[in-house]
Amino acid sequence: MSYRPPLTRTWWLKNNAFKAYMLRELTALPLLFFLLCLAIGLYSLGQGEQHWQHWQTVMHNPLVLLINAVAFAASLFHAWTFFQLFPRVMPIRLGGTTVPAAALVAGQWAGVVSVFALVAWLFWG
Repeated sequence: MSYRPPLTRTWWLKNNAFKAYMLRELTALPLLFFLLCLAIGLYSLGQGEQHWQHWQTVMHNPLVLLINAVAFAASLFHAWTFFQLFPRVMPIRLGGTTVPAAALVAGQWAGVVSVFALVAWLFWG
């Protein structure tokens, strides 16, 4: 039998890597709010014009806009941390050489920009 010291609620505050991990996990909360807004909006769209107009009014509330802006920033932070970890977790080899981590990260961001450009072209073009 081995001794295990008790784990306090603030165990993660003692190490910067744990703090970064907890911050990354915390990004799920504003994203959950955004997804709920989106789901309710889709539901409202199917319920008729009055429901849709009410949903649009709620979405123009400054607090909702602020939380969605936080969700956007959280999603960018989450993507950045994922893109930084990806080359370490899953290095890609072509032939006998490993693709540089910077190239993988740049490729992922290029993919994000490409998808954004496609969506912008489809909906705002």
